[in-house]
Amino acid sequence: MQGFWSNVSRYPRYFITVGLGVFLNVISPLIPLLKRPSTAIALIGILISMLVFVAFTLRAMLGLT
Repeated sequence: MQGFWSNVSRYPRYFITVGLGVFLNVISPLIPLLKRPSTAIALIGILISMLVFVAFTLRAMLGLT
């Protein structure tokens, strides 16, 4: 039974490691775009608009006012 709980306790560390790996692989191609001001402004604008779109969509789906 000790081996079982040892394996279960490793899952949070595995989840964090996989999450960080996915995050770094998504962000790494975008870093060179942030070096030029024109593409940086466009990238930040796209990210903010995506966030606002998701927020408005969730508000409409959940019926929040």
